[in-house]
Amino acid sequence: VQLQASGGGLVQAGGSLRLSCAASGLTFSSYGMGWFRQAPGKEREFVAGIKRTASRTYYADSVKGRFTISRDNSKNAVYLQMNSLKPEDTAVYYCAADPGLIPSTYADAYDYWGQGTQVTVSS
Repeated sequence: VQLQASGGGLVQAGGSLRLSCAASGLTFSSYGMGWFRQAPGKEREFVAGIKRTASRTYYADSVKGRFTISRDNSKNAVYLQMNSLKPEDTAVYYCAADPGLIPSTYADAYDYWGQGTQVTVSS
């Protein structure tokens, strides 16, 4: 199983980035997908999640209204559109696959993880 995250970079505050995560080696439509992030010196935290059929999405309060998670099961891919970025969004972003019915906010629930992509927001 491989999850390949991409799309990170350096952006000014107020800007946008779109992260992508390409999955292989698993039945993608059988997994809820999540995005997590980890800033230096901090614990990994849930950012957004999406159910298997994209019927529902979930967001951390800190990103609600600014970030949008989506998925394309025909392409085995999940995306995170990030708008109105803030310096506090700076972190390594990870995609992950959760076999549960509802994508968990807890990292321990996820079976597979991508390698992470760095997002840096300058003020």
